[in-house]
Amino acid sequence: MNHLHRKDGRLFLEEVSLEELARLYGTPLYVYSLAALSEAYGRYEQALAGLPHLICYAVKANGSLAILQHFARLGAGFDIVSGGELARVLAAGGEAGKVVFSGVGKTAAEMRMALEAGIRCFNVESESELERLNRVAGELGRRAPVSFRVNPDVDPKTHPYISTGLRQNKFGVPISQAPALYRRAVEMANVEILGVDCHIGSQLTDLSPVADALDRVLALVDSLAADGIQLRHVDIGGGIGIRYRDETPPDMAQYREILQSRFSGRREEIIVEPGRSLVGEAGVLLTRVEYIKPGEDKTFVIVDAAMNDLMRPALYDAFHDIVPVAESSRPPIACDVVGPVCETGDFLGLGRHLAVEEGGLLAVLSAGAYGMSMSSNYNSRPRAAEVVVNKNEIHLVRERENMEGLMAGERLVSW
Repeated sequence: MNHLHRKDGRLFLEEVSLEELARLYGTPLYVYSLAALSEAYGRYEQALAGLPHLICYAVKANGSLAILQHFARLGAGFDIVSGGELARVLAAGGEAGKVVFSGVGKTAAEMRMALEAGIRCFNVESESELERLNRVAGELGRRAPVSFRVNPDVDPKTHPYISTGLRQNKFGVPISQAPALYRRAVEMANVEILGVDCHIGSQLTDLSPVADALDRVLALVDSLAADGIQLRHVDIGGGIGIRYRDETPPDMAQYREILQSRFSGRREEIIVEPGRSLVGEAGVLLTRVEYIKPGEDKTFVIVDAAMNDLMRPALYDAFHDIVPVAESSRPPIACDVVGPVCETGDFLGLGRHLAVEEGGLLAVLSAGAYGMSMSSNYNSRPRAAEVVVNKNEIHLVRERENMEGLMAGERLVSW
């Protein structure tokens, strides 16, 4: 992260001291750089320059209102997967007409909500969903704008839990079955066909699967056009990876070349759905060392952040770099960085070498994506606060949950 740097041995994000933020707001604490968000968005704008396009931020990566608000101000659309995400987008000032609704399990209530809001498009993922959407739209006296999410059976070469474009995955419809579904949709009174959608997976570091999937999708587009079904947009999904450890993120110049070579001269608008690559490297998770516990086989550095704050290490065995906020003259120790949750799987980093002391601060890097959005109250732990920094400005954008909030909405039984 270019905006994370040291002054006199202490970490700053943009012009703000992370030690000062921990003093003001406590830990665990998520902190995001506004400049990093803007720069990441700008890289996509540059890659798509000269082509008709819409960048739809994937809300699932981080749905904090202030982040949605910032992307809306930059002109972004939004890729959502629930009615709750739509409500967040609208509350943050996003335009419903720039929203695409993905996901395999849309309820009738969510469909009604999205139709009444006037979203841009539903990415339909099954024939049953198409039938339901046609019925719900008819009940409202509307026509539902649709794309079909097709599954091209392309291996994205990523973690199996975040692979979405293989035939064994639950997402989309097999690309071989798509023509029949488009012909079925043409016959429906309450459906308007707009485009096609394809998303093969997340944390992609090799662009060759993206190119392969795109070629298969464009072949489908041309085949449909020959049958008289002209699509207006091609949604190519997101999934571009970032650096967590030693990954080499895709070259955006190569990404631009793939798109330019395939879309120059075509009439379809390009929709992209980046999530992680817009917010991942813009965020850090601050945590304080509670105890250093030597063991017979290893030393445990026990911190106040846990798997409920950052699920990725436990869920995906994911790596996040962890660094001391203040440099120390102490010698590094071999350790596991673990949280207080009662699970052996509660760790933020295994096999690390860190110069740490009790009471010191650690920064978990590249934590802007799938950190806060996947957090929970497991072990009845309040969720972390969130802060956005803009140069030397500090904005608290989510207050830390309190104990009363943990029990809000619950009721005792009157026996």
